[in-house]
Amino acid sequence: MSAKVPYAELQHRMDRFRERMDVKHPAWGIAAIFSKINLYYFTGTMQDGVLLIPRKGDATFWVRRSYERASDESLFSDVRPMAGFRDAAAQIRDIPDTLHLETEIVPLALLQRFQKHFPVHEIRSLDAVVAHVRSIKSAYEQALMIKAGKIHRRVLEDLVPELLHEGISEAVFGAELFAMMVKEGHQGIVRFGMFDTEIVVGQIGFGESSIYPTYFDGPGGCYGMSPGVPVLGSRERTLHHGDLVFIDNACGVGGYQTDKTMTYMFETPLPDEAIETHHRCVEIQDEIASLLRPGNTPSQIYDTALKGLSPKFLENFMGFGKRRVKFLGHGVGLVVDELPAIAKGFDEPLQEGMILAIEPKKGITGVGMVGIENTFVVTPGGGRSITGKSLGLKLVE
Repeated sequence: MSAKVPYAELQHRMDRFRERMDVKHPAWGIAAIFSKINLYYFTGTMQDGVLLIPRKGDATFWVRRSYERASDESLFSDVRPMAGFRDAAAQIRDIPDTLHLETEIVPLALLQRFQKHFPVHEIRSLDAVVAHVRSIKSAYEQALMIKAGKIHRRVLEDLVPELLHEGISEAVFGAELFAMMVKEGHQGIVRFGMFDTEIVVGQIGFGESSIYPTYFDGPGGCYGMSPGVPVLGSRERTLHHGDLVFIDNACGVGGYQTDKTMTYMFETPLPDEAIETHHRCVEIQDEIASLLRPGNTPSQIYDTALKGLSPKFLENFMGFGKRRVKFLGHGVGLVVDELPAIAKGFDEPLQEGMILAIEPKKGITGVGMVGIENTFVVTPGGGRSITGKSLGLKLVE
């Protein structure tokens, strides 16, 4: 079994949550956490249940299944079994009128079942509060992400070339990449906060596949297996002489993930213009990384980066055609898409210990998506990469 999340770590997270709630929602009465990822964050175990956090009094984790596993895995101070929400409600003397919960996650049917026993009259969101608390990584969390980053760097920078050969399909390459990552220590699963988002291994594309349209809110693309399974990679698109190889994926350890993009040129260099564009993206990454210091605001970093780019370069930057995203980076941790984002509207200053993936990329007709991405820790000296320093676009001969 893996090491348990320390009690002091869990207590610190709960204390910071309460402090943030007091600031953002001074009159809050009770909060309920349902989602598996947030339950893991606050209790150290991922079970079917609800964590109830009253404004006054201790929090209780009520578990439907599996109480035995929760008791074995969690050092949380109060874990209790329940057959249903009725059991939890019976132990609360005064149920407040207002309930704060994860409105971005909890389905209406689950909320209605909960309200049968918790007759609250007003529902409010706590998503932004939890997201902020999770955005600042403790030394414990950073250690897990550093471990994930080392695996990520080794696989994408050193080991991928041995998988690339003439005629291999995107789908088979993706399957072999997945197996390699798991053997090296990757947790196997990739998690997103984005609603109804699925991914297998990552976005993998050979040549023009890497700019093919997808619903995924990122600059890259992929053909996928089929319209019904638009992930992994195509069985028909195979690797050929002169292709760009694009890999954008996550690597995780203990639930915590890093995000990285690596590109290769198969057997022959890309056109000079494409190579120059790629190197400019690397420069942009490094410029942004130098600004990842406590006190700097993500929105200002975003504006600064864009102001340094010519109108011509901005064409197909961070996407392709009309399919362009409006960020240059994002927080990463228990899910790949955490706060904050390097984008407009994110005006709260960075804090030491935040971890962000920076990913300047640009689509090129007939070539694909060039660019780079690495995961950085915010420090007083600027962003420190934990996923390597390769310039990417390596030539595989």
